[in-house]
Amino acid sequence: MATEENNTTANTEENENLKVENNSIDLDLDIQNSEDEELEGTFEIDLGELNKKGLLDLLSKELTILQGAGNSADSIRKSDRLARDVRPVLDQIKKSEFEEARQKYVADNGNEEGFEFRYDQEIQKIEESIKSIRDIRQSYYQKLEKNKEDNFNIKTTLLQQLRELIDKEEGKETGASDMKSAWDQFKKIQEQWKSAGNVSSPHNGTLWATYNALVDRYFSIRNIYFELKELDRKKNVEMKAELCDKIEVLAESVKGNPEAAREVLDEANVIFEEYKHIGPAPKEDQEILWQRFKAAMDVLYDARRAQREEQKKSMSEVYEQKSKIYEEVVAFTSFNSGSINEWNAKTKELLGFQDSWIQLKGSMPREEGKELSKKFWASLKIFFHNKGEFFRQLEKKRQINLTAKTELCEEVEKIIESGEDSHQNTQKIIEIQKKWKQIGQVPEKFKNSIYERFKAACDSYFDKKRTKNSEQDKEFEANLAAKATLCDTIEKAAQNPTDANLNQLSKFKEEWSSIGFVPKKDMQQIQKRYIHAINSYVGAIGKLSSKEKEQVLIESEVELAREGDSERGLLRKEGDIRRKITSLENDIAVWKNNIEFFAKSKTSDKLKATFEKKIETAQNQLEELKHQLNIIQEAI
Repeated sequence: MATEENNTTANTEENENLKVENNSIDLDLDIQNSEDEELEGTFEIDLGELNKKGLLDLLSKELTILQGAGNSADSIRKSDRLARDVRPVLDQIKKSEFEEARQKYVADNGNEEGFEFRYDQEIQKIEESIKSIRDIRQSYYQKLEKNKEDNFNIKTTLLQQLRELIDKEEGKETGASDMKSAWDQFKKIQEQWKSAGNVSSPHNGTLWATYNALVDRYFSIRNIYFELKELDRKKNVEMKAELCDKIEVLAESVKGNPEAAREVLDEANVIFEEYKHIGPAPKEDQEILWQRFKAAMDVLYDARRAQREEQKKSMSEVYEQKSKIYEEVVAFTSFNSGSINEWNAKTKELLGFQDSWIQLKGSMPREEGKELSKKFWASLKIFFHNKGEFFRQLEKKRQINLTAKTELCEEVEKIIESGEDSHQNTQKIIEIQKKWKQIGQVPEKFKNSIYERFKAACDSYFDKKRTKNSEQDKEFEANLAAKATLCDTIEKAAQNPTDANLNQLSKFKEEWSSIGFVPKKDMQQIQKRYIHAINSYVGAIGKLSSKEKEQVLIESEVELAREGDSERGLLRKEGDIRRKITSLENDIAVWKNNIEFFAKSKTSDKLKATFEKKIETAQNQLEELKHQLNIIQEAI
């Protein structure tokens, strides 16, 4: 009867153990799934605001912690996350330094040929720190996997030992001493099983199920130890109740502080591991304790899920804001301009969006954020590629400009070598100076040297010309005095109309032509006086008609312009005559058109005669103007 009761109790205990084990496996899977659902770590420091030294100090500090005594999964994950978050910041710094060095090299040398760049020691140390963290992480997980394999072998051996013990106990009648020995051996196997670590999840459930089945089998065949088992279960009740108290305190702590759910959950998982290794409790207490423990764990997981939902919401907001920044940046990829200022203005504007992107704190959903970041930085890369292409084309144009300006320098230097400072050469150099101003910029490193070369050549020519001209100044002053005296003579002759004639006028012109050049500053004044004197003299000649006087005056101006090697006055005169010709031709056309509309009557005949008279007079004036225009054109 006692044996049947004991067997019934053992079967009940076996069911309880399997139920506890199944719950343990479910909760273990919940924890694993929770860890797998972790999206991104959160750091108090914004990595985008750190320079190379700051990044190196942060990594060195983390590496020192890792290299200290012992590592935990949390510290490994935290360090690995830091290394991954540092990587894009480091890549951006490397890219900026590379681009800055390349642009400086191009500015100094004119092109990228032969450009080489090596990162400084800080960059290399950061790279080494990241690699060391990754190596420690890999070593940690390799060791973890190795331990799981070792644990699997240990637990498999323990199961075999336990099975052999049970088989031995079933095959013989055991005395009190044998029972005690078997019990000690059984407890030793239990302690070794408890001390063995975790194994890979595919084998964990099977091992635990086999272990619990063997334990229940052992207790079923060892009726003599039933009371010891009951005592052990009572102790298990006390231990599990104590763990329930601890887990409930943790659950209560997150109600007012949900942000702490992640850290508290890590501590709860440690307690759960301890709970799993405590043996079964009496049937009436087993389910009550488990429900109590599970309820507290559910509170922690609910708080953690709420925390993750809040994180997801925050990440979605950051993603939306960065998406708007990206939409603004996309327009820059198609920007094109021929102005350096516009490119620089657009660059400044784009860098403002880049700063806004970097300064925007918080993480984004992993896959969407990764894709958005990739497109954002790709858009920046396209813009700066287009900008670089613009400056490369600009540099080619500047090189062409340098060649053109070099040729102008050579032309001026060739004129200087000839030693001729004629008026034609002077005009040629002036035209070269105009061409120089029309040519665009040259490469920055040649800007000063080519200008100094051109300026020195032009200054040399004009300095030599000024030296020569100083010797002519005295002669020009004497010529000025002679021309002034001639003007006095002409002005006095104009006051005696009876003696004025064309022969004397020709003599005055010949004498004027025989006198050489005058100082440039006095040329316009003496010419005006001479023309005024000639005009007065021509006006005093009474035998000339107004038409003849006009023709004589024009011929005088033509001769004066030809002597002075100046065409501007004649060109102005030509323009005035052309405008008068055009006006007369328009008037004649209008008058002729009006005549055709007059009806035949006495009044209209009189009006028609008036218009015909106007047309005749205008045609005579037109002939005179055309004659004057021919004279001027021949002179030009």
